[in-house]
Amino acid sequence: MEKEAISIKDLHVSYYGNEAIKGVSISVQPGNLVGIIGPNGAGKSTLLKAMLNLIPKDKGDIKVFGKTVKEVRKKIAYVPQRNDIDWDFPITVLDAVLLGTYPNLQLFRRPKKKEKEWALECLQRVGMEEFSKRQIGELSGGQQQRVFLARALAQKAELFYLDEPFVGVDASSEETIVTILKELCLQGKTVIVVHHDLSKANDYFNQLILLNKELISFGEVNEVIQADIIEKAYKGQFAFMKEMGV
Repeated sequence: MEKEAISIKDLHVSYYGNEAIKGVSISVQPGNLVGIIGPNGAGKSTLLKAMLNLIPKDKGDIKVFGKTVKEVRKKIAYVPQRNDIDWDFPITVLDAVLLGTYPNLQLFRRPKKKEKEWALECLQRVGMEEFSKRQIGELSGGQQQRVFLARALAQKAELFYLDEPFVGVDASSEETIVTILKELCLQGKTVIVVHHDLSKANDYFNQLILLNKELISFGEVNEVIQADIIEKAYKGQFAFMKEMGV
């Protein structure tokens, strides 16, 4: 697609009268793997949810492929934080992934054999096909995250949003998830990830949004991870910066 994957202009978001996002403007081209980073309370998840139109904004303009989020909702897949999901819900792994096929079904149509085969293919891609009949709450944190990535893959989206996908996840699952996200970008998809570990930013992403309520920096990873820029966001957390090697 020729249009910008995401265009945000002067975005402001408040919670209970306190401004959480102040005047953020960014433009993301298709095919990028973008990390949203910043200190705790910086508004990373708030920015992601505002991009998805899941929370109201005070003002600003958000376009996806040149259209409103509502107009292109089917092209957008979202993997929420694990603590936002009811793991006791009585649904199997396969049925959870099948939910990803619903946006592309005609009204009142249920998934058929073709959709089930596609869902199993998506589970196979994340290495979870053998768990297809398990209840989602029986899985480990890494396995759960793989299943919800498979659900996103099943949607055949163009734009993927993931909120802290590596929290509580084993190293093998993290590696699997990162590999798939990079493959998606090579296919021209766009991926936005809320992430808290700066030490892995260079390995995982090709662009970064550095946030602390307002936009501190946006661009290629090596442009953003500079000592003076990081210090602006993390307010002199020198031990942290030394650990990151910046």
